[in-house]
Amino acid sequence: MKDHAKTLVLILAGGVGSRLNNLVQTRAKPSVPFGGLYRIIDFSLSNVMNAGLTHVGVLTQYKPLSLMRHIGTGEPWDFTGRTRGVKILPPQTGSKDSDWYKGTADAIRQNMDFIKSHPAREILLLSGDHIYRMDFADMIQFHRRKKSDVTIGMMVVPKSEIHQFGAGITNEEGRIIEWEEKPKVPRTNLASMGIYVFDSEYLLNLLAEDRNEVDFGMHLIPKAIERDNVFAYPFRDYWRDVGTIQAYWDANMDIIRAGSEISPEAWGIRSNVEGERFTADRTPAYFATGARVSGSMIAAGCDIRGEVVNSVLSPGVKVGPGAVVRDSILFHDCVVEENAVVDLAILDKRVYVGAGAVVGYGEDKKTPNREFPEHLYTGITLVGKEAVVPSTVKIGRNCILQPWTKGEDFQSAELKSGETV
Repeated sequence: MKDHAKTLVLILAGGVGSRLNNLVQTRAKPSVPFGGLYRIIDFSLSNVMNAGLTHVGVLTQYKPLSLMRHIGTGEPWDFTGRTRGVKILPPQTGSKDSDWYKGTADAIRQNMDFIKSHPAREILLLSGDHIYRMDFADMIQFHRRKKSDVTIGMMVVPKSEIHQFGAGITNEEGRIIEWEEKPKVPRTNLASMGIYVFDSEYLLNLLAEDRNEVDFGMHLIPKAIERDNVFAYPFRDYWRDVGTIQAYWDANMDIIRAGSEISPEAWGIRSNVEGERFTADRTPAYFATGARVSGSMIAAGCDIRGEVVNSVLSPGVKVGPGAVVRDSILFHDCVVEENAVVDLAILDKRVYVGAGAVVGYGEDKKTPNREFPEHLYTGITLVGKEAVVPSTVKIGRNCILQPWTKGEDFQSAELKSGETV
């Protein structure tokens, strides 16, 4: 076993991810399907596996069941065996809000017993909700070479986006000398990716100092920078925070874009196909005579009789004769009946679009959703899990259909842009 393999990995996977709207109404953000065959957390788990790291704790909180089912024993990522393992770590106490994790540092603090029972030289702390490829073995070696107490994965982002991140100012050695958490007026374009390597003893001591310090970015990292050795690990590969509907759609589209930087298969990203409604047993995709597909990803078990353009289809999707799916993401087992149109939309699992219906109707992409203007404002329409769009009904742009919407929930044959059912 390589020395860095003894590093303990902790993945923060408990966030609500509320800006993903109804995609997280029934599941935690890290378990949202992505790229047809994966879930978001598969990228963190596979990066850990590819680095040869073998001990992982996954800290869950919000709607954890689908995530727990997906991770299972950890076998798809080779985390089973005498010297390896993955452990789900929910909040430790009761049902009161005060018992939930109050922040990233509080979440780690509540799992001190797990950390102490897995002695390690370093602790690698990750988020479970990013799409990226990263060589953690190299980051750990960098941390050791620098004799760092804390090493933070950092990348250059446009200054217009830095307000979403923790930002670090470094000296010529790469040591972080100043820190700004989500600055409104940025002085740097170097953003934190939320990926940290800590010396284990250092982290345990830092967490023990003040239990009111509940967040890494707000509390512990600024304190560490002021007193100790904190270095920036430079990252230049593909990384996306898919925390908004637009970012999520963009990252999915990156997979099918010619010359894209993202290639889950080439990166060695694995998923739990056994845990996803028998994905492993699906037949090859079927393309009927006259079906037309361009610039799209079509998963196993799909049945294509119409046209699919620039779209990502998960296993089991059916597209009927004369139907058109364009610029869209369809989760498992959606059905688009004959002559229906799905245009610039995200359909959760088992959505049914009746014959002649239109999801994504009209040219008005600028009217934001009335209830959630900060979530849907670029024309994307969002259809919740197992919703039914009746035949010939027209759904506008920036609309939301809640999970399990039925035909009788529609008051007319047209839902105007920006409306919600």
